Amino acid sequence: MTLQAVDNSQRVQGPSRTPRLRLKPKAPRIGFVDGAWWPHGDDLGAELPDLLAVLSVRLGHVERVLYRLSDWRPAPRKIDTGGGPVKLDGYERQPISTISLQGPGFRRLDLLVVAVHADASDAHATMMRAAHPSDQTHVDRLLGIEPRVRISLDRASVAQQRWESMIFKPRRAFPNTHPVTAPEEQDAGDIVRDRI
Repeated sequence: MTLQAVDNSQRVQGPSRTPRLRLKPKAPRIGFVDGAWWPHGDDLGAELPDLLAVLSVRLGHVERVLYRLSDWRPAPRKIDTGGGPVKLDGYERQPISTISLQGPGFRRLDLLVVAVHADASDAHATMMRAAHPSDQTHVDRLLGIEPRVRISLDRASVAQQRWESMIFKPRRAFPNTHPVTAPEEQDAGDIVRDRI
């Protein structure tokens, strides 16, 4: 028997903390989510490596993660999990309390994200319901959000986005000048006056 040296530098490490995760069985997609995840904190960059290590068995290398910006603290644009870079894309239009993980070959998992500070028994019940093989419950209902409350939350989100877009608009260097218009935007009277 001959012993051989093994290079472990390419090996993907397992999770340092076991993620609190429940997934539906691998089958044709049913419902709005494929399972639920209860992170330990609100720092997505710190929470994802453990989750991705576990999900690599199901998805392969996760290439991209979509998340709702307001659900997490500011996150980096990319993280390296040892298996390669993972692009993190934050959007306000991502459904509330969800993340979407995309792997090679159009493989995708959508997970309900249970609030970090949720009561343990409530979190467990929500995760079990979201991971039930025949569950088709909408994310809002899984979270206990009533339709009237959802409308109110959506309106508040739109108002917040408008407010932020008005506050953070860059100011022009010369506020009393008018922008130059392209020739096709000038009316015929301007062209005639220019020739006189």
